[in-house]
Amino acid sequence: MLVMGVAAATALALAACGATADKNEGGASDGKPVTGLRIMVPNTPGGGYDTTARTAAKVMEDAKIATGVQVFNLPGAGGTVGLQRTVNEKGNGKLAMQMGLGVVGASYTSKSAATLTQTTPLAKLIEEAGAIVVPKDSPYKTINDLVAAWKANPKGIAVGGGSSPGGPDHLLPMQLAKTVGIDPRQVNFVSYDGGGELLPAVLGGKVAFGASGFGEFLDQVEAGQIRVLAVTSEAPIEALKDVPTLKSSGIDLVFTNWRGIVAPPGISDADKKVWIDALTKMHESDEWKAELKKRGWTDAFVTGDEFGTFLTEQDKAVADVLKQLGLA
Repeated sequence: MLVMGVAAATALALAACGATADKNEGGASDGKPVTGLRIMVPNTPGGGYDTTARTAAKVMEDAKIATGVQVFNLPGAGGTVGLQRTVNEKGNGKLAMQMGLGVVGASYTSKSAATLTQTTPLAKLIEEAGAIVVPKDSPYKTINDLVAAWKANPKGIAVGGGSSPGGPDHLLPMQLAKTVGIDPRQVNFVSYDGGGELLPAVLGGKVAFGASGFGEFLDQVEAGQIRVLAVTSEAPIEALKDVPTLKSSGIDLVFTNWRGIVAPPGISDADKKVWIDALTKMHESDEWKAELKKRGWTDAFVTGDEFGTFLTEQDKAVADVLKQLGLA
């Protein structure tokens, strides 16, 4: 089953040195905290990738696994600007890119020259259910209210997503439309570059509803600014106990996004080990477990070749879905 875990950029100077170049630098082999690691986020601040990367960096710092971890944003073209930069940084063992299902889809819909198969898989971190959200004053009180209005006027009900076509926030409403009997080609989908841009569009009524990872809206849900009509998981979400699933609402769809980390091609085995060891220690830490619970993320940790196999399977599955939608 497919696991659904979605412009010129400002020039950035990235160091090309390896993670093991300096004997004085900490690393997995000497028990000292790793130094000098950088994580690129290929979309705007405030979205799911950004939150995941910054949480991972903070946990590695707090647990004394790494020091001075830098997180920076390089948005554009659904994540493929960052993907191209990652591929261009061949051999740079200091750099990794936060990514997920959205980058897989965008690599097709953006016709990216760079592909995820060129990168070095490091780790799959989490899975996260999607959510269908509306602003607090929306006339739609339940998911079935929304679906009824949507079926009556597919083109007139705009849905926003924090990914480009082919990303999870695009695939979710397309699959939802298909499930409830709406032709996906009739869906009025508005693309935003990450959850940081989607949120004000939902709050400002620029779209009738939003489709994205539920974790991106928790603060606004708690503040009463946004209502979640349904989540896309198999079972209810602990962080949103009173919100029904699509299935419990009579809509036979389960949809899960995922996020992971990849490195440039051609990094050394030693550099790869530094990253995987650091991420494994992070995953085992109490600090990370606390973040999983706080944010409602599902632990989905796999590393190296196992993650590489998963990426290959996802690449094929997403390509098949996009071909069905006429997007690839």
